[in-house]
Amino acid sequence: MRKLLKLCLGAVVIAAPSILPSYAWSAPTDITVVLETQPDQLDPCQSSKSQVGKVIKQNVVETLTEINPKNGQIKPRLATEWKQVDDLTWRFKLRHGVKFHDGTPFNAVAVKYSLERTLDKSIDCEIRVKYFGGMTITATPISDDEIEFKTNTPQPILPTLMGTVVAMSTATPMGKITREPIGTGPYKLAQWVPGERIVLERTNDYWGDKPKVTKATYIWRSESAVRAAMVASGEADISPNIAVQDATDPSIDFSFLNSETSRLRIDAAIPPLNDLRVRLALNYATDREGMKGTIFSKQVIASAQHVVPGINGHNPDLKPYPYDPAKAKALLKEAKAAGTPIDREIVLVGRYNLYPNSEESVQALQAMYEAVGLKVKLRMTESAEWYKLLFKPFAENRQPTLFQEQHDNNNGDAVFTIYVKYHSQGGQSTISDPELDKLIDEAGKSTGEKRTKLYQEAFKRIHEVDVPDVSLFHMVGFTRVNKRLDFRPSIATNSELQLSTVGFK
Repeated sequence: MRKLLKLCLGAVVIAAPSILPSYAWSAPTDITVVLETQPDQLDPCQSSKSQVGKVIKQNVVETLTEINPKNGQIKPRLATEWKQVDDLTWRFKLRHGVKFHDGTPFNAVAVKYSLERTLDKSIDCEIRVKYFGGMTITATPISDDEIEFKTNTPQPILPTLMGTVVAMSTATPMGKITREPIGTGPYKLAQWVPGERIVLERTNDYWGDKPKVTKATYIWRSESAVRAAMVASGEADISPNIAVQDATDPSIDFSFLNSETSRLRIDAAIPPLNDLRVRLALNYATDREGMKGTIFSKQVIASAQHVVPGINGHNPDLKPYPYDPAKAKALLKEAKAAGTPIDREIVLVGRYNLYPNSEESVQALQAMYEAVGLKVKLRMTESAEWYKLLFKPFAENRQPTLFQEQHDNNNGDAVFTIYVKYHSQGGQSTISDPELDKLIDEAGKSTGEKRTKLYQEAFKRIHEVDVPDVSLFHMVGFTRVNKRLDFRPSIATNSELQLSTVGFK
């Protein structure tokens, strides 16, 4: 299997391009960021998408609160303080005197509008689907600088949740996606040439400290080796994600423990994947250790649940299924004898540039599953098609599907993962387990040790009873940074790239 993995990895293009476009700096404080893929849109409602968040989150648009990546604690952003009034009510004080880039005031009315647009089901808002499933929340302005939130069930971590909702000008259209985000951040959108570049320029009237970067130009190159070469040659300044085999220079390449976990989602509703024995067989057929140090970095951690260590609710007692192809074959034989159609073709949906070497990883997984007797067809997708397949409603006539996914939770609590992924009403869930739903619902309204234990119990049930995925790795990222910059990646780098954290040497 290791020989196979090396062959898969060998398919990665590592040659530097002979001709690259030049991005000359008009000022020494302008930078160029080379991303792995072009953002499909820049609507504030989609800022939880990593390729969108890396451009606009906390740069163009800001949230009421945010997580400090150094210690995982919640801290003020556009809100200055907050308090819980009762089990269902929170009151937030807002930063005074802040204005949106169009000159309109940031106030409680704007926050109410922003929340209502986020929750508007007539538009495709990833923030709503990921973080507000199963919840009813209303906002009531108390004054210009104070707002009250009321929920239908207790939400003890509402201040953390407010780190996902971005403030938008009331000029942002309700009911349709916008290409022109209007926020309060230190940068404004100056130019977007689809297929070519996005340019952000520093504003002159930002409420906070003035960042050192005056202009940031975002471009995209799908090949990791090309991105790495551009930074090394000075044609770009930062590439937030490069593949492990391209991180060859310790003076400009920096690894970071990110908050991402990779997995294959199993469509547990469609035969033969509706048979638990088949889902277990997929896990036993997965050689995680064989992929470490070849397709994935040696530093990744084989995972048994979809949140990283340190997230409230992570269960430290869960262990990944061991690599045991003989057991996988035995389970499939047993399932076939019981009438499960294990000869039916399974589609493995991958996504180009989901993470470095993502295509090579699904090629290796396809080979592993075929080696134990399954028929697996690989289907690679671009990000726009992939996102359509990620969320419900799923097509009724779909084939049995394994879905390559990577999930980021740097918000500190399992609630930002477990509902959308595993609750029967979750927007990305393929299972329906009433007992699991009860655990998730009860944990969501609990606090302290009870909350932690309920989430841990829920992850145990997911891992041992439902088995709706092949959990792969808690990921490690590699960022290449030009020597002229003073910047180090953090746990948040995979989902946002705050230009205010970039300095110059």
